[in-house]
Amino acid sequence: MNTAPQNNANIGILFVLGSVFCISINDMLIKQLSGGYPLHEMVFTRSFIAILFSFVFVQLEGGWRILRTKQPVLHILRGLLIVTSNMTFFVALAAIPLADATALFFAAPLFITLLSIPILGEKVGPLRLGAVVFGFIGVIIMQRPWEGVDTLGASRVILLLPVVAALTYALNQLLTRKLGVQSKASALAVYIQATFIIVSIGFYLIAGDGRFAQGSDNASIQFLLRAWVRPDQSDYWLFAVLGLNAAIIGYGLSQAYRMADAATVAPFEYIGLPLAVFWGWMIFSDLPVLEVWIGIAMILASGVFVFLREAQKKRTLVRGKMKGR
Repeated sequence: MNTAPQNNANIGILFVLGSVFCISINDMLIKQLSGGYPLHEMVFTRSFIAILFSFVFVQLEGGWRILRTKQPVLHILRGLLIVTSNMTFFVALAAIPLADATALFFAAPLFITLLSIPILGEKVGPLRLGAVVFGFIGVIIMQRPWEGVDTLGASRVILLLPVVAALTYALNQLLTRKLGVQSKASALAVYIQATFIIVSIGFYLIAGDGRFAQGSDNASIQFLLRAWVRPDQSDYWLFAVLGLNAAIIGYGLSQAYRMADAATVAPFEYIGLPLAVFWGWMIFSDLPVLEVWIGIAMILASGVFVFLREAQKKRTLVRGKMKGR
């Protein structure tokens, strides 16, 4: 069996672009539904639908045998990381504007570039490291440490949740790159959806009656812990779209980070930033404040620089090999 990671950047980039578009729709729909349904109910429903689609992908990529793995602990860890990422991001999404939460979450590609050094052994030079630091300064600006809670519109804890989501998402994708050497994208997607289902059932058993949300007027607490309710018929199609999206996202991102270097693919996730601003303005009539715009610009600039620097390095390497022949 081939134990070297694949490196097909073009295909990886196409998969990540399609996945990020679906993520933007997913986030918009979850924020739209967050006022009436608990997060764990939405996660269970979308993941149950998604795992059925993922089983189809499994059959196309080799059948049930590809679900066998010699690294169950790492797969469990990967699943728990992405569940933590989703939960923390969506809890924040219930309390702050879509564009703000997404912009803070986009520290993830910076974390991916940084953590790919110790975890995957990828080489990141001083210029790219400098760009990563510049991007993190943008994250700090978006946190507006000079302002009080009253003017922020949300607690410091809520504002930090998308950054926690970014870190756990980055670790998840680095594990995807590592595990993708021996696991198909469809199998990786099934493991993820199965983890979501198990965790959401656990939430239901512990908090499904809503007793932990009683008496709280905090939007994030209500979203996380309110009681399960039967969806309105008018919302059925929204849950179906969430499930289909989850299947596409789970497969697409797994394939993207299997096919290409994490530091090369990650910057293309930044297409999610303008998409989040668009959906936030179109659906919720929200636009970022000045500090968030500045942070978005800095994160975008750092991500684009990282990508361009990576492309330049590869061109130089190819030319050096050709001259050496």
